[in-house]
Amino acid sequence: MSEICLSVQHLKKYFTIGTDLFGHPTQYLKAVDDVSFDIPQGTTMGLVGESGCGKTTIGRTILRLHELTDGKVLFNGQDLAKLSKRKLRNLRPQIQIIFQDPYSSLSPRLTVGSIIGEAVSAHNIVPKSALKEYVLRVMKDCGLQPHYYERYPHEFSGGQRQRICIARAIALRPRFIVCDEPVSALDVSIQAQIINLLKDLQDKYDYTYLFISHDLSVVEHISDAVGVMYLGNMVEYGANEDIFNNPLHPYTKALFSAVPMPDPTVKMKRVILQGDLPSPANPPKGCKFCTRCPECMEICKTQAPEFKEITEGHKVACHLYK
Repeated sequence: MSEICLSVQHLKKYFTIGTDLFGHPTQYLKAVDDVSFDIPQGTTMGLVGESGCGKTTIGRTILRLHELTDGKVLFNGQDLAKLSKRKLRNLRPQIQIIFQDPYSSLSPRLTVGSIIGEAVSAHNIVPKSALKEYVLRVMKDCGLQPHYYERYPHEFSGGQRQRICIARAIALRPRFIVCDEPVSALDVSIQAQIINLLKDLQDKYDYTYLFISHDLSVVEHISDAVGVMYLGNMVEYGANEDIFNNPLHPYTKALFSAVPMPDPTVKMKRVILQGDLPSPANPPKGCKFCTRCPECMEICKTQAPEFKEITEGHKVACHLYK
């Protein structure tokens, strides 16, 4: 069993959307509601689900870009939620993020060398005299030419900008990286290059990834384990092979049925979900998926299912499985 790099335990993140006359919260949007998972060192966990299900909120809450409402986030045994600002700053180089949009996440006023080297200098990763040489070495690892050092972000394509974002993240020598839909804004051919780059860097430096995406084919290619999110809850979790070869939850089956097949002779049984997505501010009383589930039972409308292990390492939250 590999060492656990990150352990998320009963994570909750609620946003206040209503207050009384005195400013006290009266209504919450439950963006993440009791989510737990572990990521072993040097592996990749994929997090999938439709827009608004809480994937990005989980990633940002883990890094404390959002303050969590409840639960624990254990990184190397340390609870990130309880660290002081000074201790968290010292730990920041080890936990990094690659943002979704490479166009808005790079400062247009800084050169590539400054973008990558700014945090390296702030955290004293290398001596000042060796900074440029170190940045050039990181750029080489990410497939960036040395003469890009003095150029600005507007001079690059989307794929090259995302390589700069990756270089900025790995320059701090992290152990854990949140990849927040890092290829969704790129062309398919460029997506493959970025995914292969991430895998090569992981093999070389033993990085641990939380890979957030809505593209199931990309998640299948890069992930060791997969978690499926729906309306703030994790409804299924398991090894890559278990999830893609034997999906259990009706929502997971519906997601997979929507993936187009490249072979025209293969006919997929499409699962069409009826009804509208409930509001996370006012979710259904029982199972949150009961309003759209084709296999809904009476118990689903009144009792929330327990997130339980069906086979070794394969967990699901559904009343269909006793």
